[in-house]
Amino acid sequence: MSSITEGNAVQYGDSGKLAARARLHTEYTIAETGWFPWVAAHLPLKPGDRVLDVGCGPAWFWAATAGLLPEDLQLTLADLSPGMVDEAAARCGALPFGSVQGRQADAAALPFEDGAFDLVIAMHMLYHLPDPAAGIAEMSRVLKPGGFLAVTTNGIGNMREIYQLTTVFGSAPTDPAAEAFGYDAAEGIMRSQFTNVAMSQYPASMRITEPEDVFLALTSYPPGEGADEPQLSRFRQAIADAFRQGSGALDVSKETGLFLSKKTA
Repeated sequence: MSSITEGNAVQYGDSGKLAARARLHTEYTIAETGWFPWVAAHLPLKPGDRVLDVGCGPAWFWAATAGLLPEDLQLTLADLSPGMVDEAAARCGALPFGSVQGRQADAAALPFEDGAFDLVIAMHMLYHLPDPAAGIAEMSRVLKPGGFLAVTTNGIGNMREIYQLTTVFGSAPTDPAAEAFGYDAAEGIMRSQFTNVAMSQYPASMRITEPEDVFLALTSYPPGEGADEPQLSRFRQAIADAFRQGSGALDVSKETGLFLSKKTA
């Protein structure tokens, strides 16, 4: 069955489809600290560090956290999609970084020298790779000794109340990203490259009050994106039933974590 983890060229040619999914998190997450600032606070960065963002997407993370990070970071934004690279570089060019460059790149064959970066970050992207282990091996290669790899992904229970609704499309009632590269896979593959892995889970939940936002998010990628009218009608009904049972809102659990490893010096 097709899922969010397939069809990258169509899904991520630009940020349009991604924005429909991101809206659920930006509008309805309940947390003391926003996701991007929370991640930024966990990154062991120093002024002037050379940073590589693999699968940078539209660089929303850097735009949201530029004022929270150390000065003069040398930021390289890499993505398989040239449209994403262009958007990311344009967004970050005017922000207070020491330098910003964009680079189209395959995460499994990074076009950088060994030991080129102080920190490599891959946020919610490794589940898109046919071989996540190859991506992590490449990220380790381009890290300098003593440098850090930061990876974010989801647990299998992430947003289960939403994914249960997608069974009308024939999908499993679980997060497809976590099925492809969840907590266990992240820990195991990172341990195959590094001697240490520290994991932190973001303390948050969601309370969604607009049914249409659920519909738009879950039909922004296959199989919902290609569903026929009877399936879409059943999906709308399932959403309506869930909101009715929740007295006008849908309470959703979140399992989203950050894995951090240090390359042996």
